[in-house]
Amino acid sequence: GLPGSGPGSSASAGQRVAGLLVDILLSGLVAGLFTAPQLPRNWSLVAFAAEYLCFTAAFGQTPGMRLAGVRVVRLDRPAPIGLWRSAVRTLGVVLLVPALIWGADGRCLHDRITGTAVVRTRSAG
Repeated sequence: GLPGSGPGSSASAGQRVAGLLVDILLSGLVAGLFTAPQLPRNWSLVAFAAEYLCFTAAFGQTPGMRLAGVRVVRLDRPAPIGLWRSAVRTLGVVLLVPALIWGADGRCLHDRITGTAVVRTRSAG
């Protein structure tokens, strides 16, 4: 039920990866503020999980997703994705394996489990 192109269509792999890389960088910087002068090591993962969980539950997108022009939406109705969907999606992204299993429609395993999709917020280009 997603449009074939434009806003609301399935986000490209490039957009998803770009958003993820921005979020990883931001999480590392935030964790580094608390661990300096030491490297943040696993604290970066804790910061990433907290950022991903909170931002997707509250706003439907992380700062990286916003910069990449994508957001997470529910497929069953227009409503926030909520805390449990955000938690399952966060676990899937942190574990990477569910995030790397793609369907023909561009949705990952954690999207299918939670009934969500990552969609474009603006036209390409």
